[in-house]
Amino acid sequence: MSCILITGGARAGKSSYAQKLAADIGEKVLFVATAEAKDEDMRLRIEKHKKSRPSRWETLEAPKNVAKVIESAAGDYSIVIIDCITMLVSNLMLGVKDETFAESEILKEINALINAMKAKSATYILVSNEVGLGIVPDNELSRNYRDLLGRANQLLSSYADDVYLLVAGIPVKIK
Repeated sequence: MSCILITGGARAGKSSYAQKLAADIGEKVLFVATAEAKDEDMRLRIEKHKKSRPSRWETLEAPKNVAKVIESAAGDYSIVIIDCITMLVSNLMLGVKDETFAESEILKEINALINAMKAKSATYILVSNEVGLGIVPDNELSRNYRDLLGRANQLLSSYADDVYLLVAGIPVKIK
């Protein structure tokens, strides 16, 4: 059907906008959550996100291997929200020690996700942070993360039908 990528900075309103789009488009929504509650702050953020979604939406947690979730479940839904690619890339990157291997795993995961979206008819709404607009990070891990997320976002935006940049809660259509 279609793919919409929503990007922007932290707290720009990406998830809220994704949920609004999903509510406007259709009824049968699958929310694929990639975050993991590894500390109390993240647990609270996840709980807040859960409360912001309609209870009729199904949520599946997939910190990795999102393509497999899509392959097994997406056909049953008219809309699939994946929130967020930012955490997915982080989960993949932090799961390995070698940067070259991390890049290969991330590109493999993103390409598998694109192939899964092509194979299962639904409207896909992807949420991802834009982390490349600030200063160059002062450490190698942060620079590598910025670069790998940037590559993932480029792949997804080339596949997406529509791309929105959220700035202070305002969606700006860029594709």
